[in-house]
Amino acid sequence: MSITMKIGCILTTRRPKIFAFGLGFAFGFIVVFSVHVAFNYPTKFKLNPMLNTNKPLEVISSSVANKEAQEIVNSSENRDSFPLHNGEVAGVKVSTMKMEDKHCNIFFGRWVKDDSYPLYPAGSCPHIDDSFNCFRNKRPDEEYQHWRWQPNDCNIPRLNATHMLEMLRDKRLAFVGDSLNRNMWESLVCILRHAVQDKNRVYEISGRQDFKKEGFYAFRFEDYNCSVEFVRAPFLVQESERDGVNGSISTLRLDVMDSFAAKYKEAHVLVFNTGHWWTHDKTSQGKNYYQKGDYVYPQLNVLKAFRKALKTWGHWVDNNIDPNKTKVFFRGYSASHFRGGQWNSGGQCHKETQPIFNETYLIKYPAMMNVLESVIQGEMKTPITYLNITRITDYRKDAHPSIYTQQNQDLSQEERLAQHKIQDCSHWCLPGVPDTWNELLYAFLTSLPHG
Repeated sequence: MSITMKIGCILTTRRPKIFAFGLGFAFGFIVVFSVHVAFNYPTKFKLNPMLNTNKPLEVISSSVANKEAQEIVNSSENRDSFPLHNGEVAGVKVSTMKMEDKHCNIFFGRWVKDDSYPLYPAGSCPHIDDSFNCFRNKRPDEEYQHWRWQPNDCNIPRLNATHMLEMLRDKRLAFVGDSLNRNMWESLVCILRHAVQDKNRVYEISGRQDFKKEGFYAFRFEDYNCSVEFVRAPFLVQESERDGVNGSISTLRLDVMDSFAAKYKEAHVLVFNTGHWWTHDKTSQGKNYYQKGDYVYPQLNVLKAFRKALKTWGHWVDNNIDPNKTKVFFRGYSASHFRGGQWNSGGQCHKETQPIFNETYLIKYPAMMNVLESVIQGEMKTPITYLNITRITDYRKDAHPSIYTQQNQDLSQEERLAQHKIQDCSHWCLPGVPDTWNELLYAFLTSLPHG
């Protein structure tokens, strides 16, 4: 009998045993490989942090007006880098924080009354937009200023403005996004300014006092040779116009970054956001609005458009930001509290003076933030720290400007209410909730190694 025939006989007579052995070997290999992956690449398999409430949050991350503004942009290329977390690698970033020798999800907790807050006295900062300045606009109550965020399993450091200024010495910190990020920017400017003895050495570089228009804004802290900046880019990608049948029509270029991107790419700390403008009628309906190249989509679902825009942003970050120099944050969706309608249909939050204490009244985690997480986790290599403030803000129905957006000092509440057809239940009074976002930002920055 030939060798070939002998082997054939063996395989025929022992096929069940060989098949069983093969299955066992394959199963063993799968188990070993799965354990290896679970221990070495754990961040690829995390649940939605807002739905998995009993486990710690682990989110991967993967026309300047004058010469001085341009000098700020150019000079940053020669400044020191902002150090990263120990062990941080491209594409993998866990947003739990080690506090008090344990990992803590600082985004789950409660608001507690604390009369040592706010971080700067109401009425002390001249750089707050009229529409955010509830104190100057004669809001009669002030309890909304005296709350502190307390995580469930640890404490976060109180924001030490002098320390943060030292951390930012010779550096640039830039907020990029919509008016909610302007809310956060103005908050940080006021917090830091309060710690500076000579207030004249803190100034907006072009002397502007209205920050609502499109553009690049920067407050310079002369004693620390640093700047805290804001770039208005509500979609992060570029708003555009093109010729239509009845004249020009506005579109949103999902494939092109906002035109100011070159102004902030050398910053040492970047805090991005987008979200609220995607809920407006034009964006949410998506008819003949979204554009890619020369093509305008006749109809495009807003979440699909949002994903395309975030992928453009993520690609830009990966190709333009040096993670060894720049720390990148993305601030999540800030909750609104309109009752009885939306912002343009009679929605109100007037006379709300207490936070929500019952969690059953909190909103469902926004679908847009699920899209954000998937892009950060699955399609980016640059480490991104996700400031997941949705839940934190959802408790605070009491802290919006509502009808206190103008200095109508001689009007009664009833007269104000009659005058304000539209209440502001999206933005926040300052001092107020955005101070806490900056305190969370500070907590992450202080967890970085410095030397």
